[in-house]
Amino acid sequence: MIIESLNLLILLCLAHFVCDFVLQSDRMAVEKSPGRDLTLCWGWWLGAHAATHGFAVALLTGIPILGLLETLLHAIIDWAKIRFRFSLTLDQILHLSCKLTWVFLLLSF
Repeated sequence: MIIESLNLLILLCLAHFVCDFVLQSDRMAVEKSPGRDLTLCWGWWLGAHAATHGFAVALLTGIPILGLLETLLHAIIDWAKIRFRFSLTLDQILHLSCKLTWVFLLLSF
């Protein structure tokens, strides 16, 4: 059980970095910020980016509700990073903490 949980955590973290740095275009990274949106309203960019993360979590865990929670929390964290101007390091710690939370939730069931 512990090995499977560790494997899932590793996969979730790897998927996070793919979604955050490989699949997020430069345009999306810029335009998901209010006031910097030129082609679409910033909320669409932020929602699409967060949903990419949610989709990865749902696929890897097999639990769509975790994907929805990931989407919501990812969007809140990214919005807060923009709004309160905190560092990329804190942003990544918060995102990876979500992955750890999902694994602990799954361990408790």
